Amino acid sequence: MRLTHFGHSCVLVEIADRRVLLDPGAFSHGFEDLRDLDAILVTHQHPDHCDPKRFGPLVAANPGARVLLEAQTAGQLRDQGDLPRDIETLVRGQAVTLDGGVTLDPVGQQHAVIHVDIPRIDNTGVVLRADGEPSFFHPGDALDADPGQVDVLGVPVNAPWCAMKETVDFVRRIGAPRFVPIHDGLLSPTGRELYLRQIGNLGGQVVEGLEVVDIAGGAAITL
Repeated sequence: MRLTHFGHSCVLVEIADRRVLLDPGAFSHGFEDLRDLDAILVTHQHPDHCDPKRFGPLVAANPGARVLLEAQTAGQLRDQGDLPRDIETLVRGQAVTLDGGVTLDPVGQQHAVIHVDIPRIDNTGVVLRADGEPSFFHPGDALDADPGQVDVLGVPVNAPWCAMKETVDFVRRIGAPRFVPIHDGLLSPTGRELYLRQIGNLGGQVVEGLEVVDIAGGAAITL
């Protein structure tokens, strides 16, 4: 598995010779130049996860990619007429298999609470699995889903809807041996370093040997 982080929550996962892009949002950069994608996934409708200006052109530039969106996001984009072709919806409990044996398993249902006065929207995280490869879970904007055992966890580092204590408990509960920092677009370099150090130290008190796989925006790593 090879992971490339394009900033904030946008991650390219190359697994079993498939190329899957998750959450190409407004706080992320560089993904718009990607070609030969096999799938494009969006966990929810917020623009920092699905940039309405660049999403349509990205889909058009990757005609062979399956486009899989959380259901409310799919409905919103259909209503706006922003998609150049048919799309599929991510449904919790209904796994999707790509050519080459990559399984996309949708998990979770709702976005985390931002404030009691802000209506909650739906959020569908995704676990990517393939024989002989590490598994990867991207939760979108929620910390309550149960992905089962995974090898690499995408961890939202900072957001208006979460506190670090919740993030640490998420890392401890999932128990993945490695985590990749995501959802970090609002942080200064100093603040980001503090979050990663604290999450790694506190999470590692429960998850033995916990490794922080820090791939800054545009960087890649093979696991």
